[in-house]
Amino acid sequence: MTRLIVWRHGNTDWNVVNRVQGQLDVPLNDLGREQAASAAPLLAALRPDAIVASDLRRAADTAAALVALTGLPIRTDPRLRERYYGQWQGLSMAEVAQRFPAEHARWRAGEPDPGAEVESLDELGKRVGTALQQAADAVPGGTIVVAAHGGGARQGCGYLLGWDSTVLRAVGSLNNCHWTELRHDDVRGWQLRGHNVGLIAQGPPPAAI
Repeated sequence: MTRLIVWRHGNTDWNVVNRVQGQLDVPLNDLGREQAASAAPLLAALRPDAIVASDLRRAADTAAALVALTGLPIRTDPRLRERYYGQWQGLSMAEVAQRFPAEHARWRAGEPDPGAEVESLDELGKRVGTALQQAADAVPGGTIVVAAHGGGARQGCGYLLGWDSTVLRAVGSLNNCHWTELRHDDVRGWQLRGHNVGLIAQGPPPAAI
């Protein structure tokens, strides 16, 4: 049985102020680095066989905390990047709502393709899901830890599970440095075995942006 651990990166200053990161390369803050260091021993105890990460620093540096304990190399994959938020990247969500009211309303309603050059949920799920599948295929029967992003992780896991965007709206966002666990066998395919697993979170999860 193959086990896939999809791990959201640690906290960033932009998470704190609800600013849209998307594919901008925002680093971890001090809290994010502490979260990664605290979560890494839990993941190391799962005896991973491979570590893969988005090439954005907040994910790659999160994965580096696990590398320090396991000695495994990191393979980066740009397909694991967060959703591309087009004209919204770099803006606070308050600014998005003010400047793009129609598109923001569609996004809030869960429409898969809200406009403003924001990547569609179908494209995001296929992009991240394909990367997750290939990471798993490279280590059949192994445990693979993938450091990624909140929105991308949800859609990518949904792609593997065959869940559409309507179902995924009912799945809560990952807290920083928490993870989703999927397992695969030849009879049942991909199965969800855990979601938002990790250290006890303080307060509501930051927006997955």
